[in-house]
Amino acid sequence: MTATDGAPRESLVERLFRPVDIASLAAFRILFGALMLVSIVRFWANGWIRDFYITPPFHFHYFGFSWVSPWPSAGMYAHFVVLGLASALVMVGLFYRAAAAVLFVAFTYVELLEKATYLNHYYLISLLSFLMIFLPLHRAASIDAWRNPALASPTAPAWVLALLRFQIGAVYVFAGIAKLGPDWLLRGEPLGIWLSAHTDIPLVGPFLAERWVARAASFAGAAFDLTVVFFLLRDRTRRFAYAAVLGFHFVTGMLFPIGVFPWIMSASALIFFPPSWPRPLLARFSRRFARLIPAELTATPPPRPLGTRRRIGIALVAAHVIVQIALPLRHFLYPGNTAWTEEGFRFAWRVMLVEKLGFVELRVHEHATGRTIHADPSRWLTPLQTKMMAQAPDMILEFAHHVADDYTRRGKHVAVYADAWVTMNGRPSRRIIDPNVDLTTVRDSLLPKPWILPLDDNAAPSATASSQH
Repeated sequence: MTATDGAPRESLVERLFRPVDIASLAAFRILFGALMLVSIVRFWANGWIRDFYITPPFHFHYFGFSWVSPWPSAGMYAHFVVLGLASALVMVGLFYRAAAAVLFVAFTYVELLEKATYLNHYYLISLLSFLMIFLPLHRAASIDAWRNPALASPTAPAWVLALLRFQIGAVYVFAGIAKLGPDWLLRGEPLGIWLSAHTDIPLVGPFLAERWVARAASFAGAAFDLTVVFFLLRDRTRRFAYAAVLGFHFVTGMLFPIGVFPWIMSASALIFFPPSWPRPLLARFSRRFARLIPAELTATPPPRPLGTRRRIGIALVAAHVIVQIALPLRHFLYPGNTAWTEEGFRFAWRVMLVEKLGFVELRVHEHATGRTIHADPSRWLTPLQTKMMAQAPDMILEFAHHVADDYTRRGKHVAVYADAWVTMNGRPSRRIIDPNVDLTTVRDSLLPKPWILPLDDNAAPSATASSQH
C-alpha cells in the first residue's frame, strides 16, 4: 500500500526501528543514575538500613518471595555500598549494562525484603533499571563510549524512546484512572485529611481545611494524571505541561512524605521532550560538553531487514507492555472495594488513594489448655511494621502465621484469630477481618479472600470498634 503522494507508507515496525537522536536517552540515564545515588545516600544517612532491614527480627514478604531474607548486619551495609556504586556507574556510563543489571537485582532484592516499606516509586525504579539493562543508553555521554569509539552512536532505535515514554506515561494514566472513584471525586478524600494537617502553612494554610479546596484539588489531581502525558507529547502544549509537572510534584513533595518519587517523575518526564532537547542546553555551557554526544545524522540511513533477533525483541517488548497494562487492571477481577481489601492494589499505580489507620489484636487460643491469650503485635514488630500491618489484610494473615509458628516452636499448638479494625478515608472504624476465622487454617493466594469483610458504607459503626481505639 502506498501513500497518496506515491511514497511508500512506513510500517509500524519500520517506525519502531527508525533512528532517533540519542541525546535525551543519555540524559535519562545520567539523571536516573544521579537520583538513585542520592536516594542511596539518603537511605544510609537517615538510618533506614538499620531501622528497616537489620533491627526487625521479622519481615513481611510479598507473595511467592518468603525465601528472600536480609544479609547479616555488615552485609546489608555492604549491599547498599554496591547499590551506590552501581548507580554511579550507570550515571557515568561505565560498564553500563553490567551496572544496570547489578542495580536492578540489588535494588529489587531490597524492595522484596520488607512489604511494610512498599512504595510505588520503588516498583518504578525496579522496572526502569530492568529495562535499562537492554536499552543502549550508554552510546553517548558515557565513559564506555569514550573508551570504545566504535560503541558511540548519535542515534538509537525509536522503540527505545517509545518504551521509556510508555513506562513513565503508564504511571500517570493509571494513577488518573484509579482516582475516578467516589472517595476521590465526590468526598475529596483522602486529600481532605492530608491537607487539613497543613493549616499552619503561612497564607494558604487556613484554606486547606476547607472542604471545597479538597474537592477542587482532587478534581485537579485526577485531571492532571489523566491528561499530562498527552499534553507532554504535543509540541504546542509541552512546555506548559512540563511546568505543571514541576509544580505538581513540588507541591506533593513538600506536603506529603513520598520520598524521591516527585523528583524521579519530574526528571523522567523530560523523556517526552524532542529527542534532541539536551543538545542546545549543552551547547550553551560549553562546546566541550556538547561533544559528549556524537553529532546528529544529516540523513536517515535505509531500514535494515527485520531479522530473527529483531522479531524476538519486538515480541519481548510487546509482552512487557501487555503485562504493564494488565497488572494495574487486575483489581477488577476482585469483588468489593479493593482500596479496602488491598487485593490487586500494589504494583498498579494506585497512587495516594487511601488514608488508613488500623488496630489489630490477635486472640491466640491454646488447644491443649483451652486458654485464650490476647497478643500485642508490638511484641514482635517495629512501630512501622505494626502500623502498616494493621491496615493490610494479607499482612495480618502473614503475621498471624508468624505468631502461630512462634508458639509452635515452644511446643504449643494454637489457633489465631484477629480483632482487626480499620478506618479508611475518614470513615468510622470497621472490622476488616472475620473474627471467627482461624487464620492458621488460611493460606495466602492470589484468589479473592472471603475472610476479608467487605466495606459497607451503610452499616452503622460498631460500639466495640469505638472502644478499641
